[in-house]
Amino acid sequence: MNVRFEHLTGLSVTVDDIQYDPTRPAPPDRPHPFVYHVSIHNDSQETVNIFGRKWIVRDTDGDTLVVEGDGVVGQFPKLEPGQTFSYNSYHVIKAESSATGSFFGTTTQGRPVCARIPRFDMHPPLIA
Repeated sequence: MNVRFEHLTGLSVTVDDIQYDPTRPAPPDRPHPFVYHVSIHNDSQETVNIFGRKWIVRDTDGDTLVVEGDGVVGQFPKLEPGQTFSYNSYHVIKAESSATGSFFGTTTQGRPVCARIPRFDMHPPLIA
């Protein structure tokens, strides 16, 4: 079954903050953790249930990591008109990277909708 997700006017995403956080766990091959703060805004006239997300992280070494999953940080936000859901999470990277993606949901009428996550860049500190 091939589902087509449509952009819902008024459903949007903002990247509110990005911070390098070396206190977060990170594997040796991706030693640079970046915490990001994101908000999903529902300024539409419809209630939206967010059930999944997809992140695409590309680095300057030419590698691409795709992360897909159910929910958003273990939750399945239900956004009534005018509501916002904010959260933070993190990516671990090995080199300068950019991230973008989408959140996926359905309206209460069952219409599949999505909202794009604006691209943001992560620049690890210079290591001497």
